[in-house]
Parts: sequence; C-alpha cells; structure tokens
Amino acid sequence: MKKNRRNLVLCLVAAVALVAFAAPPAEKYFEIAKSLDIFSTLFKEVNAYYVDEVDPKKLIDQGINGMLENLDPYTIYISEDESESFSIQTTGQYAGIGALIGVVNNKTVVTHPYLGFPAYRAGVRVGDEFISVDGQNMRGKPSNAVSAALKGKPKTEVEIVLHRPGLKDDIRFKIQRERIKISNVVYSGMIDATTGYIKLDDFTPGASKEVEEAVVKLKNSGAKRLVLDLRDNPGGLLYEAINIVNIFIPKNKEVVSTKGKAADWNKTYVTLNEPIDTETPLAILTSGGSASAAEIVAGSLQDYDRAILIGERTFGKGLVQTTRQLAYNAQLKVTTAKYYIPSGRCIQALDYTHRQSDGSVSRFADSLKAEFKTSHGRKVYDGGGLDPDVKVEPETFGSAAAELLTSGLLFEYSSIYCAENTAPTSLKGFRLSDADYAKFVSWVKTQKFEYSDQLEKRADDLIAAAKNEKYYSELSSSLTDLKNRIIANRENDFNKFRKEISTLLELEIAFHYGLNAGQSEVSIDRDPEVIQALKVLADEPVYKRMLVPQ
Repeated sequence: MKKNRRNLVLCLVAAVALVAFAAPPAEKYFEIAKSLDIFSTLFKEVNAYYVDEVDPKKLIDQGINGMLENLDPYTIYISEDESESFSIQTTGQYAGIGALIGVVNNKTVVTHPYLGFPAYRAGVRVGDEFISVDGQNMRGKPSNAVSAALKGKPKTEVEIVLHRPGLKDDIRFKIQRERIKISNVVYSGMIDATTGYIKLDDFTPGASKEVEEAVVKLKNSGAKRLVLDLRDNPGGLLYEAINIVNIFIPKNKEVVSTKGKAADWNKTYVTLNEPIDTETPLAILTSGGSASAAEIVAGSLQDYDRAILIGERTFGKGLVQTTRQLAYNAQLKVTTAKYYIPSGRCIQALDYTHRQSDGSVSRFADSLKAEFKTSHGRKVYDGGGLDPDVKVEPETFGSAAAELLTSGLLFEYSSIYCAENTAPTSLKGFRLSDADYAKFVSWVKTQKFEYSDQLEKRADDLIAAAKNEKYYSELSSSLTDLKNRIIANRENDFNKFRKEISTLLELEIAFHYGLNAGQSEVSIDRDPEVIQALKVLADEPVYKRMLVPQ
C-alpha cells in the first residue's frame, strides 16, 4: 500500500511538471520550482521517518523512472552505473574478448564469438560453457556477471576455462583483451550469379562505411541487382542512416527532417557526398522489427522510388532521441523531435501524447492516416510504419517448433551435433538427413521435453468453464476423452512438423559452424522474402512498373 501511495505521489509530481510546460512562461517556471520543492521535501520526510531503512539512490531512481514512464519508452534515465552498457549499445565498442554471453538451460555459455576477435581467434566456439574466469567459479552465474569479469583494459590478459560438449576435459584459454567493434553488416555475398545480398543488423558508428564497402565488393563480383536486408534492425544513429541513403541517391537530396518543441531540433538533413550507385535495382527487406534508422533508410529510398520494399510493415518509430549529460555522470536519453522522410510523412505508429484513461497507448487509426506521394507519384501513408510494396506474410511455427526454439534445446543439441560432426566444406544447401533428425528426436525425448499447444490449452479452458457452470459431471467423460485425443495426436508432432523443426535446427547448427555467414548461407535459398526479391528483381519490366503509379 505504501509503495502504491509513493508511486502515486511521484506520478502527481510528474503530472504537475508536465502541466507546467503547457502554462505561460512565468507560471510554468513557478510550477517547476514548486514541484521540485515538493519532491525534495517529500523525499527528506520519507528518508527521515519511514519505518524501515530506505536506499536513497534506489528511491530516487524509481521516482525518476516513474516520471519518465508518463512519456514514451525511448526517454530513459541512464545512471552512472549503466553508462558503460549504454555506451556499448550505442557505439558497438568495448574492451574485452569479443564474445556474446547468454544463459541456456541454466548454463552460462558463449552464444556468439565475434568473427575475427580474440575469443574467436583463440578457438572459443558457440555453445562453450563457462567454468571459471581468472580462477573465479562461473558455473550458474548470470550472464552479466560473466560478461563483467571478461571486460577490462585493452592488452590485459584473462584466463578462462570452458567446457565443450563432446570433450571429456575442460579447455583453458589465455586471451588478451582488446577494443571490440561489433560489425553492423553481419553478412554480404552473392545470392546467385547477378544478385548481391547485404544483411545490416545495426546503425552504430561505421555502418554506412560497411554498407558502402559491401556494395562495391558485390558489384565487383558481378552484382547487377542488390538486396538490402533490414529485417529486425532496431535502428541507431541518424547520421549513419543518412549516409547509407546517400550511397543510392544523388548529393544534396533531402533524406529526413526533424521537428521538435525547441527550434534547435528543427533540422533538415541532406546527402553530402556523391553516390556510389543510383541505378542498380534495389530491394529492401523489412519486418515488424525494422525500426527508427532502418525505417529512415527504407522510407527515404521508397519515397525517391529508388527501391522496392518487400516483407512486412515496419515497426513505426518516427521519434528522434538525443542524449543529454546530467550531474554525476548520469545521462538522459530524451525524445526531442519527430522525423519526417522526403514525402513529408511521419511514420510514428503509437500516439504517446494522447494516452487512454488506463495509461495504454493506441496506434493511429487507419482512418486518420494522411496520403503522401513518392517522387514518381505513388501513394504512401503516414502514421503506422512503412507499408511494403510487396507484402510477404511472416512464417508461423507450430507449438512444437516454437517451444523447442524458446526452450534452448535446439541451441544445446546444435553444440552436441557440431562436436560430433565435422563442418561441411560449404553450408549452402546443408540439410539434416533422416538419421540426423531421428537422432535429434530421440535426444529431445531424453530431456523430458513437454509443452502444451493451443488446442490443449483451449480444452483445459473448456473443462474449467464446465466446472464453473456445474456441467462437468455430465460432460466429464467426453471432455476427458477430448483432451486425451489431443495429447495423443501431439505425439505425432515431430513427424507432422518435421519440416519447420528441421529448418530451425539447421539454422542453429549453421550458426554454430559459421556464425552469421553460415546461417545466411543455409537460409538464403529458402527465405520467402529473399525468394520474392529475386523474383521481382529478375523481371526488369515488373520492377520498373512497381516504381510508378498504377
């Protein structure tokens, strides 16, 4: 109760502060000073008289976060303790061994040794379990604790002991830390003799340079068409997005404009350099996870009719954040503006300004969306992400495949498989044999894998409803028989859903063998969006028709 009361007080303080911004200047500044004074005296009273000891820093942090929750999820407080992880997230740089750590089935393991960095060069592989770091036991420790132990000053040495599936004895490594710069382009290569493919996962510093280098390399390899994959790319730095657009459109073209409450944030950004390629047919792959800077790239190139978008509607994040320095090395990442792509549209999907009475946020209604035009006069719309020119429905998986994926069993078995089988010379076309799949199914059964599908859950709901309505005694036999039939039918799921389970396992094995490149090689010839992109790009008249009004 006291916690709820405290949160209510903090929200009231926040509400007063927000109202103050809508008031005339003199009244606004008075309300700000008044609210801060109330907050300060309230905190002192709680700290002095609350029945138990309180953690001042924790209490203030909760107050700050409670206030910011009234705004949008991108406006966040970054304490001094969190500044390092925030820096890594925004710059992609840190000092360590160059490996991503995660917990899989209660084991802290290497989930991604970055290609070319110390861990990978030393021989650390996906699935290796941490036993110790510099003599400290790491079994069962959370991933952030292991990660912190691995980080340190460049050129210092760290000793790690790992257990690798398939080996009796643990492996000991001595690895020298160095500055790690995570790549934005995780894979680029030729899909076929004339089509190049680039997978861009982030927009940290250097992203545009990496894309430019990939484009040049692919064109030198014979690429006459290009596919830029921005699926599930959450975005990042604005200037990297502008420079990527500049690769494909001429100098002095508007890419994006920003408009905020403060005039300082009203800016227009144009391309500053001569482009690399303004003619090669280009398809951009999008998904519901493509956001922010990824949407600026995709939306700008769509607005200039320079590329076609293939896949799903994008996330719809039309907001710009700026990091502001606070006292004591704390920071505030605050939304300062909305961005508008060349057609004039803002693709922000959620209206954080006008929340519902329960605090929830609604999407902009389709009926309220405004129409805009691309350079060639094609109709496009604002307020809900970017609509693809060619829509491809996302793949869905049955309960068995989905549960196997989230359980970590696919990851764990891939480590075992790679320990027992030599990596193929090429992963293109890699498929599991009947014997491989049967061995996997047998192994899963030893892990006591259990799951409930939607049909079983609905049967349970039906039984519960029958009990509540006092009909259970009359229907119990039929309902029990129904549930048993559902469970019996599920016994065949590994055969029924073999194709999708095999696909997910093959992708995981390929990642264990060859990281992002291996996974891309295995998936690219059966990826629905890639297949659609190849189909459209290969038919030049169709491609050109899609870039003009119909």
